[in-house]
Amino acid sequence: MFITGFPAGSWDTNCYVVASGEGEDCIVVDPGQDSMETLSEILREHRLRPVACLLTHGHVDHVWSVAPLTAGHGIPAYIHPDDRYRLSDPAGSSFSAARESLLAMTKGELELTEPDDVRPLLDGTDITLAGVTLAVGHAPGHTEGSVVFTLDRTTGRPPVLLSGDLLFAGSIGRSDLAGGDPVAMMQSLARVVLPMDDDTVVMPGHGEHTTIGAERRTNPFLVGLEATGQGIGDS
Repeated sequence: MFITGFPAGSWDTNCYVVASGEGEDCIVVDPGQDSMETLSEILREHRLRPVACLLTHGHVDHVWSVAPLTAGHGIPAYIHPDDRYRLSDPAGSSFSAARESLLAMTKGELELTEPDDVRPLLDGTDITLAGVTLAVGHAPGHTEGSVVFTLDRTTGRPPVLLSGDLLFAGSIGRSDLAGGDPVAMMQSLARVVLPMDDDTVVMPGHGEHTTIGAERRTNPFLVGLEATGQGIGDS
């Protein structure tokens, strides 16, 4: 398994590249603002070929470069149906800066436009792309259609959770933005995060990597929270 990531743009949004190995097809997760140059370098250095773009949610800092990426490689974008509407107007359906200010920050004509081929991510399903299987978990709270992806559940290595803006090292995602829901956020943490094994590596949408065990012990939003349901993909 090959997985790497880097922070991009004004919001330091982590963009991830996942593949079965170097020289293979790959998946790109959350190509944010100013991500294309570094992403292109990674693809070239490791001889990787994108076959799909996966989005943890539809906020502009995570989808800024989805259109140039998908158009440039002729690949689809995947997002949960509840956040699908955000791709039709990323600048007007997110947060903080005014739409005009966000549009003024674009570098290319495709930035902040809607991808041509958009496909749904459905809760509780496994999706196999580029030889990699990811379990999709719907985790609303930050947005209506936020999802997380779990990798490597059967290889004998610690699982990897691409947590988007659900869980960070020492914190969680905001729930006070449009589409946010603080009750749903805590329910998602209890249902999706807490049942996971302690050695699960968390690769969040912002900030440093962590583990479920570390967050279970020290994250003030998780301490005392009781798990509900089962982990993603468990039977």
